[in-house]
Amino acid sequence: MQMDRQMKILVIDIGGSSVKCVATGHRSPVKFKSGPQLTPASMVRQVRQITRGWRYAAVSIGYPGVVRDGRIAVEPHNLGSGWAGYDFAAAFGCPVKIINDAAMQALGGYAGGKMLFLGLGTGLGSALIVDGAIAAMELGHLHYARGRSYEDHVGKQGRKRLGIKKWRLVAMQVVEEFRKALLPDYIVLGGGNAAKLKNLPPQTRLGDNGHALLGGFRLWAGQEQSGRTRARSGRTLRGS
Repeated sequence: MQMDRQMKILVIDIGGSSVKCVATGHRSPVKFKSGPQLTPASMVRQVRQITRGWRYAAVSIGYPGVVRDGRIAVEPHNLGSGWAGYDFAAAFGCPVKIINDAAMQALGGYAGGKMLFLGLGTGLGSALIVDGAIAAMELGHLHYARGRSYEDHVGKQGRKRLGIKKWRLVAMQVVEEFRKALLPDYIVLGGGNAAKLKNLPPQTRLGDNGHALLGGFRLWAGQEQSGRTRARSGRTLRGS
């Protein structure tokens, strides 16, 4: 990956339990607790506190929800309110790019071609990258079985409800279903629960949660290994 060495980037990965930050020139990320009370203003305030003294000219934000045209379109499920329409560029005093958190992690683990990313975490994150073009998706909201969505089955609550053995079987089945439907060259599994799978389907590999931060840097790189990177978010798909 080629990147403008003069441009220093701050990357923010917003999760349901924590917010992680790293910047150009800083090897180790720093973090603070997230949760239902976290508003965008309080997030910005805590980021500025925890990164005091850091220098950066632009910011990347991985947001756990729907992003359209670089803007937060829907309020998050596991955070406070006020995210949609919040002016992050004004708050940070520099240009800001916002992308769905699964798409940002997908970008960090992208190695060319057509890649499907599935994040097995609290829910089910998803993104598709084709020749460097990113499409964030909400596959987890599609109906799966018994009145429940895909993320109800393979997310954190599904694992607790089904038990680890049955959950592994369901997760493997879901990965294969999306492979058949989307025809990726390869699949990357991220999220905290991905490591709980004993075996992986063919042409599937485990990702790294650190890839989310790398993806934030790549947003500003201007060029990926296989061509120009364009970020766009997909439409929200919800099951009945």
